[in-house]
Amino acid sequence: MSQTDFDLVVIGGGPGGYVAALRAAQLGLSTAVVEANHLGGICLNWGCIPTKALLRASEINHLLHDLDGYGFKAEAVSFDFKKIVARSRAVSKQLSSGVSHLLKKAKVPVFEGFGKLDGVTANGRRKVLVSKKDGAPQTLNAKNVILATGARARILPGLEPDGQFIWSYREALVPEAMPKRLLVIGSGAIGTEFASFYRNMGAAVTLVEVAPRILPVEDEEISAIAHKEFEKQGIRILTNAKIGSPQKGADSVSITVEAGGKTETITVDKIISAVGIVGNVENIGLEGTKIKVDRTHVVTDALCRTGEAGVYAIGDLAGAPWLAHKASHEAVMCVEAIAGKTVHPIDVTKIPGCTYCRPQIASVGYTEARAKEAGYKVRVGKFPLLANGKALAMGEPTGLIKTVFDDATGELLGAHMIGAEVTEMIQGYVIARTGELTEAELSETIFPHPTISESMHEAVLAAYGGALHF
Repeated sequence: MSQTDFDLVVIGGGPGGYVAALRAAQLGLSTAVVEANHLGGICLNWGCIPTKALLRASEINHLLHDLDGYGFKAEAVSFDFKKIVARSRAVSKQLSSGVSHLLKKAKVPVFEGFGKLDGVTANGRRKVLVSKKDGAPQTLNAKNVILATGARARILPGLEPDGQFIWSYREALVPEAMPKRLLVIGSGAIGTEFASFYRNMGAAVTLVEVAPRILPVEDEEISAIAHKEFEKQGIRILTNAKIGSPQKGADSVSITVEAGGKTETITVDKIISAVGIVGNVENIGLEGTKIKVDRTHVVTDALCRTGEAGVYAIGDLAGAPWLAHKASHEAVMCVEAIAGKTVHPIDVTKIPGCTYCRPQIASVGYTEARAKEAGYKVRVGKFPLLANGKALAMGEPTGLIKTVFDDATGELLGAHMIGAEVTEMIQGYVIARTGELTEAELSETIFPHPTISESMHEAVLAAYGGALHF
C-alpha cells in the first residue's frame, strides 16, 4: 500500500484513538492516526492526568497541615504554586511523549492536522482530508475510519471562559497564581475535583449545583457523606441553585445565586464552570452522510458502528459515560470487530467511575435506587471505614463501602465506595460484575489483612447479615 492508503485511519489521538491504532497494528492492519493537537487527547493533556498531579500536591499540603495527629511538627510550611502547576504539566508531557513512542514503535504514522471525512473513492475506500496548520491539505484513503475526536467543556451563555475571571477546566489547570476565593459551578467529577484541589491548597471555595444534591450520578448515601465531608473541610455547598450572569470588576467577579429560597451575590477571584461536555462533532465531515448526531454526540450501535458503512465512533464523541477507560475499551472492541474477531458489546453497568476528591469516590453498576427502579428486589450491605484497622492506622477513618445484590440470584448489582484509595479498590467489584459473581463467591474470597479492601468483604457479608467487625 502507498503511504496514504491504509486499512484504518483513526481521527483523534486520545485514549480512544491511539489505543485503537495500537490494537489495529497488533492485528496486522495498516493504520494511521490524525491528530490536530497533542497525542493523548484531553485525558493526558488537560484532564485525567494533570488533575491527578495537582490533587497529589493538594493531598501533600493537607497532610503537612495535619501533622500533629501523627506526632510530627512542621513550622512555616509553604508551597511554590508555579512549581506545582509546572510539575503537573511535566507529567502530562512525559505521558504524551510516551504515546508518540508507542505509535512509532508500532509503525503507526501520525499525521498532524485536523481530519475530516471527505467522501469515498471510486473503489469504495473512505477519504480523510487532513488540514495542516502549515502546508497544503493531504488526503488519506482507508477501508475503515474511526472517529475519536472527543469532547470539550460545555459553555453556558454568559459564562464563556475569558482567561481572567471565568475558567473552564483548561484554565483551572494552568493558573498563573493561586486564587483566594473560588466559585465552582457543577458538582460532577470535574467540579468536585477542582473544588477539592483548591480548598486543600487554601482557597475559600463555594460549590454550586443545580440538582438537589452534589455528585448526582452517585448513590445517594455516598453523595450525602461527600457533602458532609466537604463542608467539614470548609467548602460551602449550595444545591438546587440557580445562577445569574457574572458581573466583572477590576480584580474580582460577582454572580447572583438563588438557593434555599434566598438570593445572594457572591464575589470571588475566579469562577470555574464545570457543567459537562459536548462532543466535537463539528468540521469532521458528517454533513451529507448517514451519520446521526444526538445532543452533540454521534449515534452508534453496540459495536460503535455509525449509520455510514466503514465509519465508527468511539469515546466521548459517542456519548456517555465520558470516561477514558470506556474510550480505550471501545477502541479495542471496535478494532477487533473490524478485524473479524468475535467481540462482546460493552455493558455500561460494568464500567467503573472514579472521582479523586478528598475523600475519593468510586462506583460500578446499579445504585440502590436504580436497582429498585429496574425491578430488582435487593439486599444491601454497608461497612464503615471507621471499623477498618488499616484505615484507622492511616488516619483515614472516613468512608463507607456499600454493596447492592439481587435478592433472587445473589448477583452483585452494584458497589459504591467513599474513602481513602477506593479508586484503587473498585476494580475488585468490577471483576465481580464482569464475571457475574454472586455473594457466595465473594463471601468465600479471602482478602488480605490489614488492608482497607477487607471492608469490601465485610460489605458483602453485611448484605446477608454476616458482617463480623461491625
